[in-house]
Amino acid sequence: MRISVLLPVLDEAQHLPTRLKELEGEGLHQVIVCDGGSQDGTWALAQASFCTALQAPRGRGQQINAAAALATGDVLLILHADVGLPDSWIQEVERALSEPGVVAGAFKTWHAGQGALAPLFHVADLRSRVSGLPYGDQAFFVRRPVFEAVGGCPDQALFEDLELSKRVRALGKIARVPARVQVSARRFESAPFKYLVLMNTLPALYRAGLPLPLIERIYGRVR
Repeated sequence: MRISVLLPVLDEAQHLPTRLKELEGEGLHQVIVCDGGSQDGTWALAQASFCTALQAPRGRGQQINAAAALATGDVLLILHADVGLPDSWIQEVERALSEPGVVAGAFKTWHAGQGALAPLFHVADLRSRVSGLPYGDQAFFVRRPVFEAVGGCPDQALFEDLELSKRVRALGKIARVPARVQVSARRFESAPFKYLVLMNTLPALYRAGLPLPLIERIYGRVR
């Protein structure tokens, strides 16, 4: 099974070297980094690495689609720069996709935060479990023909990951891998209210049909 790892990045000079170091020794078919106009040296780091590097207009959906257009693997795995994969991740992907009817999958999450709010970080994992729809920080992976059949990743400012999951689920099962990815708690710790309240209520409102422009006004500027 050939896996193409897609890394949409924006100002990730702090985390990208770690991700690339982890991926370099895996013997992967392909690693593609798509930069959305970073100003912190991320683009130079990507160009100097072993991966395929390209640039695209800012926006995770557009960046993912640009990377996917260069992908030649059987499976696309979308990875955020601040998410660490478990040691067994390749075997977990292969095992999940070997199950009948499974077209995609995602990992459980573990946030690396500390302090009094740390237990609340794991609400996001529970949210995904209840809805059955993976989010972007779960290292979502999908068979490339299925990704293409749903038209790629939606080009929208928020919840492009949730919308992609919904469209993929209409074509087959999404497996929940028991292994966990390690997610940085930087966004939670920088704005606890925003990420513990808004990000755990707005997805439900989006699924219920609240217009995306209104959600964007509530949430504020995104990457």
